[in-house]
Amino acid sequence: MLSSEKKERIAFEVVKTLSSRFKSFPKDSTNNRNAPFHEAFLNAFQDKFDGNVSDIPFFISLSSWLHGLNTTLGQSFFENIAHILCDGEKKEFTKTRENLLKVTNQQKEAIADIITDLKNANQPPDLERENSLIFISEGDEIDANNFTMDVFFEDDDKIVGIELKSVKPNAGEMRGEKQKILEAKSALFRHFSDKKIKFFIGFPFDPTSTQPTAYDKNRFLDSIIDGKKYFATSEVLLANELWDFLSGKENTMQQILDIINAIATTDFKEKYNLINDTDTNSATKKEILELWYMYSEIRLIDSESVILTKIASNNPLKRIYRQDIFKEGKYNERRYKKLSKLIKI
Repeated sequence: MLSSEKKERIAFEVVKTLSSRFKSFPKDSTNNRNAPFHEAFLNAFQDKFDGNVSDIPFFISLSSWLHGLNTTLGQSFFENIAHILCDGEKKEFTKTRENLLKVTNQQKEAIADIITDLKNANQPPDLERENSLIFISEGDEIDANNFTMDVFFEDDDKIVGIELKSVKPNAGEMRGEKQKILEAKSALFRHFSDKKIKFFIGFPFDPTSTQPTAYDKNRFLDSIIDGKKYFATSEVLLANELWDFLSGKENTMQQILDIINAIATTDFKEKYNLINDTDTNSATKKEILELWYMYSEIRLIDSESVILTKIASNNPLKRIYRQDIFKEGKYNERRYKKLSKLIKI
């Protein structure tokens, strides 16, 4: 079971994502009055739309909005949740950051040979074999390529990196990801010479599964162009396997979905406004906050009488107390930190 602190931080990310998508949700088709080419092509599917889609321009606007949601989930939400679960971070090793790593020319040659063998199907992907070829110290040192790790964390005995990807990678993408991971592992091996290096490619869910959290790694890789050509199953973290690996707990993906489902309801905007309204009574606020896993704010409400007494003659603190709990979808941490000091949380 995830800790209350992690559940709350996940809930903050859910609120932030929902708030931003509500702002851009198309109310009608007025922002898409003219899409002649799309509409012309969609005429061929009119019989498919009958009874399901009545407003083609709105359908086009909604499709654009859904694409935006996919982008938000892929570029920030999944990554932020991953960092919360594993207490990790996004990590860059680049010349710009002045922390570019080194590799040897022999490691570079080994990577080129591995990619060539995989491309030509001379060798199947084999994590143990590939590691033995790149985890070497021989050769002259040269600059490694710039690389960024979506998820990075360091333990006493190992370095772990994860590249988070869309469940439908573009054609040719798997080869590029494989080469990037091989080069990153080679550089990390030289820099963290006393630690094991683990690097995975991670996918947030399995679209080939009929169950939300279930997965079949072989079937999933078969559904991706060159999936099995470049990656062994031991290099891939998929669906609940990924989220459990990050958290170190069981059934993590279902817990994330439970948090999303609790917050992402049709009355989300109404509840969001009630939380932020200073006139909303404490009992109503607390009921919403409990549903939304907002434990920090619940502690403030439970100590409200103490807080009000301590800020009675302090106008700056009164102003902070009256601030919105969420600003533009983001939790107001400054407000919480100031008020929590009054009750010694």
